[in-house]
Amino acid sequence: WYKKSANNKSIIGKFYLGYCYEFGIGTMNNENESAYWYNEAARSGNTTAKLYLANYYKLGKGIDKDEIKAFKYYKILAKLEISDAQFELGNCFYNGIGTKVDKMQAKYWYEKAGKNGNIITKNIFSKCYQIGTGVRKDTRKAFELYKKAARKGYINAQFQLVYCYDFGYGTEINKDNNEAKAFECYKKSADKGFMESQLQIGKCYSKGIGTETDKVKAIELILESAKKAKNGCAQNYLGELYELGRDVNKDLKQAAYWYCKAAENGCMIADYNLGKCYENGNGVKKDEIKAFEYYKKSADQDYLVAQFKLGNCYLNKIGTEVDKTKAFESYKKASDQGYLCAQYKLGNCYLNGIGTEVDKAKAFELYKRA
Repeated sequence: WYKKSANNKSIIGKFYLGYCYEFGIGTMNNENESAYWYNEAARSGNTTAKLYLANYYKLGKGIDKDEIKAFKYYKILAKLEISDAQFELGNCFYNGIGTKVDKMQAKYWYEKAGKNGNIITKNIFSKCYQIGTGVRKDTRKAFELYKKAARKGYINAQFQLVYCYDFGYGTEINKDNNEAKAFECYKKSADKGFMESQLQIGKCYSKGIGTETDKVKAIELILESAKKAKNGCAQNYLGELYELGRDVNKDLKQAAYWYCKAAENGCMIADYNLGKCYENGNGVKKDEIKAFEYYKKSADQDYLVAQFKLGNCYLNKIGTEVDKTKAFESYKKASDQGYLCAQYKLGNCYLNGIGTEVDKAKAFELYKRA
């Protein structure tokens, strides 16, 4: 019916035909067709189609990626007081999508979207107050905004609220009371399908945080999160449990298996853990070249422990040729992020001229820090 309507030049028919192609309603999913019909509806003046088309341009979904076009659409729609477009425009200014980064403009559009009822923006705007982006840092205001968004059912706000309760962020520190509230918030967001919260509930049951200790339930929840959602964090955590023999029988092969799954799903810590497995032959055949590759992959994502380990690889010929300059650079990256072990190694580099000029004053300063 929508196809017939669209072919008869119905604007709403064009939009809904694009929607059907996007989500596979009554037909096969086809992003190219979806983009075509959203574009047709947008050209005919349909504002919702313009918003969907902007999202397509931003992601390169069914159409060539064009962040500048996406930004232009969001800006036009934001001025029409469409809250979702105002939220997306805030994201553009915050992340430099199709425009220059402008935190004050981001704050302005997030605030506009929030006033127009966009729940997600309440969470984003809370984050602005939490870390002081575009506004004066105000942890109590961040806490109150998270609470408002959480009450309206926004699951990420429920998750962020836990952080506030855990660390007394914008609220009074009361360990027993806050742990119970944190557990309750995790449970609410987990019940709505937020798998990161399900992982955290598993940890709560494991350690008796805000609830009674229940090791069996802990593993059930963590395993479900790891399997069902392809949650890299849960998969990595499960790998760590198997590696350490905590809450489960120690099994290095299972540890390596879950690290591999987590790495496939983009977990940089899992890349590092998998590197350790290959370096030491834990649960896999020892392979220093693979170990180096995984350490580098993790380090390239700015994981400071992996950057430190990469320095060791370059210095000690682990899976790669000795390269003292790269060793120095890797140690420096980890040191700049505050990793004490790297600061000590970097001190050695400056003291002995490893990959850099000798600088005893810098070496002394780094040793003091470490």
